[in-house]
Amino acid sequence: MSVLTLPSRIEAATPAGRDRAVDALRALAILGVVLGHWLVTAFVAADGELRVASPLSSQPLFIPVSWLLQTLAVFFLVGGYAAARSLASAPGYRSWLRARLVRLVRPILVLLGFWAVAGSTLDSLGLSDRSMHSLRSIVLSPLWFVAVYAVLTALTPVVAAIRRYHLAPALVGVVAMVDLVRFGLHGPAWLGWINLLAGWLVPYCLGVAWAAGARLRPAALLIGAAAATAVLVHWCGYPASMVGVPGDGRSNLSPPALAAVTFGLAQVGLALLLRGPLTRLARRPLAWAGVALVNLAAMTIFLWHQTALIAVTTFAFGYGRLPGLHTPPVDVSWVLHRLAWLPVFALALAGLVALAHRFERATTPSGARLRRHGNMDADGARGMTGG
Repeated sequence: MSVLTLPSRIEAATPAGRDRAVDALRALAILGVVLGHWLVTAFVAADGELRVASPLSSQPLFIPVSWLLQTLAVFFLVGGYAAARSLASAPGYRSWLRARLVRLVRPILVLLGFWAVAGSTLDSLGLSDRSMHSLRSIVLSPLWFVAVYAVLTALTPVVAAIRRYHLAPALVGVVAMVDLVRFGLHGPAWLGWINLLAGWLVPYCLGVAWAAGARLRPAALLIGAAAATAVLVHWCGYPASMVGVPGDGRSNLSPPALAAVTFGLAQVGLALLLRGPLTRLARRPLAWAGVALVNLAAMTIFLWHQTALIAVTTFAFGYGRLPGLHTPPVDVSWVLHRLAWLPVFALALAGLVALAHRFERATTPSGARLRRHGNMDADGARGMTGG
């Protein structure tokens, strides 16, 4: 297939009734996560080791980047939408759930198999235990998302059976109560992990409600949730960063805090407001080809983007301490150098995705997948095969 004719072929293979805005939102969410991790994850070379650092620790002015690129709520919104749509047309819950979980697990097994070999190779090359721990923690960190998404997927019929637009406020109340106990009343820290399910279930159930045709009032959601987030950050002691910052005693994300949930609700409102413009943009063949290709490999991109970062970092480690790659992220020059590295990371990711895709997917040709009807799954494992 010629690269020049690919956009027109994808356009011709796309069903006329496809909701392209959903696919565009997923593509934006995955790209936000990838760019966010690439910009805030630094491996600092010191004493022959690689240690994880973040520019957010020393450059507070960089914190607004986390507001733009922490897009997990959009993932769960689209996930709830796609799951509800596909469940409604599925022949049975058990077969539906089994198929979706298999598509989640397969890419993980490929990633873990790769790192079983890569880890042994790096060990044999003399990389220190501390360096290996840093690398493995970064590689495995995306797996929490897959685990939570799998649980929420299993709960889809329960969410669909409840009055969905009343469930989200109740879940926000649960998150607020948990935070009150652990922060205000100095309760046990482990209570926060209740929010790992309750917090991300909020945008997920809104996605289910969206699929059912509920009126979600996106403008009110955006303005109200953004104001609530500002109040929580300014007056209630929540961090301004929407991702974890090494060295900080409190995180909005691990586990999710109330500020992360309200921020996610604002993202949901914005995402719904953008549905019209994104639909119009995605009608352009070139833009739609980009959206389609990202969706075809969304799960693979999500799981392997940190491996691409590590591959470039460790390969270049043999050439000395390169700015923006192995140097401490303590000033604006590091940010500028890191931006220059982004195309290199993208090339490495493209190669890894092409390699991993051969092991993850069934042998169904892409063209056949494109012709099937339905919406893309939020986990990306089915790509365009019909949510």
